[in-house]
Amino acid sequence: MAVFSLSDFADHEQVVFVSDDKSGLKAIIAVHNSNLGPALGGCRMWPYASEEEAVRDVLRLSRGMTYKSAMARLKLGGGKSVIIGNPRTDKTPALLAAFARALEQLNGRYIAAEDSGTSVADMKYMTQFTRHVAGIHDKPSDEGTRSGDPSPATAYGTFVGIQTAVKERLGRDSLEGLRVAVQGVGNVGFDLARQLGEAGVKLWVTDIHREPLVQAGKELGATVVAPEEIFGLDVDVFAPCALGAILNDSTIPQLKAKIVAGAANNQLAEPRHGLELMKRGILYAPDYVINAGGIIDVYHERIGFERAALIRHIEGIRDNLMEVFERAREEDRPTAEVADAIAEERFRR
Repeated sequence: MAVFSLSDFADHEQVVFVSDDKSGLKAIIAVHNSNLGPALGGCRMWPYASEEEAVRDVLRLSRGMTYKSAMARLKLGGGKSVIIGNPRTDKTPALLAAFARALEQLNGRYIAAEDSGTSVADMKYMTQFTRHVAGIHDKPSDEGTRSGDPSPATAYGTFVGIQTAVKERLGRDSLEGLRVAVQGVGNVGFDLARQLGEAGVKLWVTDIHREPLVQAGKELGATVVAPEEIFGLDVDVFAPCALGAILNDSTIPQLKAKIVAGAANNQLAEPRHGLELMKRGILYAPDYVINAGGIIDVYHERIGFERAALIRHIEGIRDNLMEVFERAREEDRPTAEVADAIAEERFRR
């Protein structure tokens, strides 16, 4: 596989391949850009079908983190890491320790946090071997104290973003009575669905795992559908909260929603799919703008946590999205293209 010739490799500062025979670790760490600060991004563990798929994923995710931090006005660069393996069967203390030692060798150029397939507990364990993990400290919340898990912040920021997109596309201040399809009800998706339900939204949900679907049906009153049915539902908002590349040549023609706004990373399979959504009159809330709550949460942990300041910063996602929507309207350009331009203006100065 020719890594340098991959289109997703463009502009990356550093890509590190890590292996450890004893623990079975096979991982990739990608630093996309560090102009604004050290590269910070989650560590994902996933049973990739091929090494090429893992490389493409980490390159796309690390690039997205650069743009996400720039749009959120954080003094952070963009990076990401992936561990190849099934987190339910292959994750061991030895594997996490080996990965942590690899992090330490980068001397703070990349800082890891939890992501799909890893947890706050995993990050805390790795502090025995490296200083360069984040999102591990308990924080005050409305319910008392919560863990360092940034997913509640991601969910809240996405909720704020959906409100903003609904105002822009539908001219409504309230979500009451709207129909929303949530794809993926993990930590972020379930919390987002809960907030939407409390706002009077009618919910449809899907996931590849049965347990969270049963919970969503019982606790949130959501209608459960099969994964392949979620795209074609007659809803107002489609909220992707699972893995990426789900807006593609196959799924976009199925969409009946007027808005796509969700927490998943890299939702567009290719940049041209943003233009396709625009042609169909579907408002797309660029993923790294709307889902920035988690990285904002981790950033505030690093600079000295103050809950009121965190909430204000997360609610600033509203202003960032409005800047994107307004400029996209004025320039008649896809929102994803406009978001890229704004982010680049910020991190390439």
